[in-house]
Amino acid sequence: MNQQEHISEEAAKIEKIRGGSGPDLEMGTPVQELLEEDKEAQKKAPQVLKDSIKAGATPPKPSQSRSFSTYARRNQGLSEHNDNPFDDAIIANTNFGTQQLAGPATPVTVAPVGHKFGLPALPLPSNAHKDYRYDPVIRQFTNLMMLHGKLSVAQRNMSIILTYLRTQSPPNYSPTRPLLPGAPPPSHLPLNPVLYLTLAVDSIAPLLRIRSQRGAAGGGVALQIPVPLGLRQRRRTAFEWILDAASKRKSRGSGRDMFALRVAEEIVAIIEGRSSAWEKRTGIHKIATTARSNLNLGKPGGPRR
Repeated sequence: MNQQEHISEEAAKIEKIRGGSGPDLEMGTPVQELLEEDKEAQKKAPQVLKDSIKAGATPPKPSQSRSFSTYARRNQGLSEHNDNPFDDAIIANTNFGTQQLAGPATPVTVAPVGHKFGLPALPLPSNAHKDYRYDPVIRQFTNLMMLHGKLSVAQRNMSIILTYLRTQSPPNYSPTRPLLPGAPPPSHLPLNPVLYLTLAVDSIAPLLRIRSQRGAAGGGVALQIPVPLGLRQRRRTAFEWILDAASKRKSRGSGRDMFALRVAEEIVAIIEGRSSAWEKRTGIHKIATTARSNLNLGKPGGPRR
């Protein structure tokens, strides 16, 4: 289907037959000139154009200098006879020339990659696994605080405890309650709340437990035999002492965060030597020192009295 000619093209052909100069096809025809000849179109024209026609204002003439033509049909006719699809004026205003456009494109070779991100370096660190990304002390203490399988509640309480340890002022060490050898200065503990918690737990963790064994020395008398504990067993006992002492503390307010705050206050009391867990640790070590002579009696084939 052939497209009808534009009114400007038709007017240009008529003026060419008459021998006159028609409208310039490259510049286009102003709308005001078309409306002056068509009275019906003036009724539907915008109010701005109606006012300009009544005032008799001449429309501004377009500039005679253009870098390229905007007449689509003329450019379409030129492109049929021109192998270059780009306008010369556009190419002149750009940073590349015709030689670069006409040149063959260099193929880009991409090496096949079987993964989207880079592979991790082996061996993997201990905290790279999703199930073991937390510190062992944090993971064990969180599991001991968990009730009825609500792990998210225990994790929230642990987050509150670490936040409390990080935001409190540095503690004051007690000379009568020495901590583990190599403990950092008090001013360094709030900077690392995990180290803060680990130092408090390992400082009060007992080295052994007392086991009562009946008939070890003959007869029905039960002997107290000291038994050494492993690392996780020592920390579990310390955690139980901390939770027991925290449950006996008075809350300073109300809310679901009070239990975690009482536990955090108990940890600070351990570092400062004010916790009752120190007496429990000292009592167990005294009993173990007294009952160390019963170690051989508790073994099978040991001496009997």
